[in-house]
Amino acid sequence: MPTGTSSFDVTATGVPRPGGSGRLAGHTVSRVGYGAMQIERLHGDRSAAVALLRRAVELGVDHIDTAQFYGNGFVNEIIREAVRPEDGVVVVTKIGADPDPGGPLPLRTAQRPEELRASVEDNLRSLGLDRLPVVNLRRLDIGPGVRAVGDQVVDLDDQLAVMTAMRDEGKIGAIGLGSVTLDGLRRALPAGIACVQNAYSLVTRADEDLVRLCAGEGIAWVPFFPLGGAFPQMPKVTDEPAVRDAAASIGCTPSQVGLAWLLRHAPNVLLIPGTANPGHLEANVAAGAITFDDATLAALDVVPSRSADIRL
Repeated sequence: MPTGTSSFDVTATGVPRPGGSGRLAGHTVSRVGYGAMQIERLHGDRSAAVALLRRAVELGVDHIDTAQFYGNGFVNEIIREAVRPEDGVVVVTKIGADPDPGGPLPLRTAQRPEELRASVEDNLRSLGLDRLPVVNLRRLDIGPGVRAVGDQVVDLDDQLAVMTAMRDEGKIGAIGLGSVTLDGLRRALPAGIACVQNAYSLVTRADEDLVRLCAGEGIAWVPFFPLGGAFPQMPKVTDEPAVRDAAASIGCTPSQVGLAWLLRHAPNVLLIPGTANPGHLEANVAAGAITFDDATLAALDVVPSRSADIRL
């Protein structure tokens, strides 16, 4: 361990934590993690997929976000192959949808309690684990994305009942929520919530009250689509003139500015940017070291927020 550092400053493998350290379900993790969805793009090159994850660990990533419906289990299999126990990586998965390779989308909603339990079992098998450190229940209350209809409209209390039961059984270490409203999170707090994943970026900041509630409750805020633009109708962080100006003045990319702003915006933010490109991975991790002067930060803070409430 380098002189003058503590065990919180470096990962289990002794690498300095990109973005510094944060807390997730009782674990200390690097504030820049990795969202594994795009590993599916490497389906035809398994060795490249494994190498990408190994590189992430080498760079100090020890928080990986995944789901069984990413590539119909392929992404989980790659994580199982690439990540070693001694890496100290916290693998976070999510439920609320299941793979549907032959459907109009590669996933289908799976919100009923029995489906949630089956999804946990699927993740345990594909990851080769006896216990999932954190499982996010992806609600479908808010966008962007698909919404629950028919028998997929399930009361949050019924879902939390099966989640807490699985936690009591030792299958789940901690419970998170995704695509949840402010009222939904308030209802769920007695169950013990470790993290919240909502669509959130510099240009889509409707959830500021949620960010503040999470910070006050010691809950990690883990934004997905941190740069916007996931769908054609969504605003993109990298299109903003203030972001481009900041990038030019600092000497980095607009994407790095968007990620760095999130880290500086709230102390409980943990990032999980995803990519299938090793160069982009390195750039995302490097964003953890970017700082802004007061004038640049003020210019970014006044970028207008727009809606991400897009239905598929």
